[in-house]
This record gives sequence, C-alpha cells and structure tokens, in this order.
Amino acid sequence: MRADALRPAVLRIELLHVLLVVGLWVALLPMRVVEPRALVIGALFMGVNFLLLSCGIHWVLTPFAGKGRVKTGIFLLVLKMALFLGLISVLLLRVRVDPLSFALGFSSLLVAIVLDRLWAFSRIGG
Repeated sequence: MRADALRPAVLRIELLHVLLVVGLWVALLPMRVVEPRALVIGALFMGVNFLLLSCGIHWVLTPFAGKGRVKTGIFLLVLKMALFLGLISVLLLRVRVDPLSFALGFSSLLVAIVLDRLWAFSRIGG
C-alpha cells in the first residue's frame, strides 16, 4: 500500500473497529456476557496503538521525507512500543479487567483490519 493511500485505510479500519465494538456491546450486554468497561479499555488500547503505529509508519515512509520527519516517525514507533508494553503491563498486573471483554475489544481491531483488506481485495478483483 502506498503511503498516500494509508490514511484513508486507517480511518476506514478505525471506523469499522468502532462499529464492531459498539455492535459487540449492544449484542452481548443484555446477556451480561461482556463487561463494558473492559471492552472499551481493550478497544481504546488497540485503537490508540494502531493510530500511533500508522502515524509512525506514514511519517517514515513518506516519499522524500526530511531527516526530521524520519526521526519523528521512528520516535513515534518507539513511543508506541513503550506505551504498548507499559500499558499492557499495568493492565495485566494492576487493573482488574474482565479478560474476555478486554480480549473482545482488543481483537476487534484485528477483525476490522481483515474485513477492510477483504473488501479492498474484492474491489480489485471485481
């Protein structure tokens, strides 16, 4: 994927991610299967992680990027990794969250990415 096509794809994926989380919340909350706080924490965790990653990659891969932008992109990637590891440690060791609900929010981004790519590939082939 070209760097200029990255931003719309990221926005589509994030929007689909939000829709999936809201759909999970609406479908599973009445059955008391999901804990809303943990679902939202998992979804926010992955959403912010994905945005930091995509911003870092976009800035690193921008054609003819100046040295300042490449350094900024690398900084964002390192910051993303540090936040990811630090926050996951805090969530696992300090904050009590429902693991199933957190995992649903967490993995809904992965489902959104797969669905977006399947939709993109079906447009190319069709």
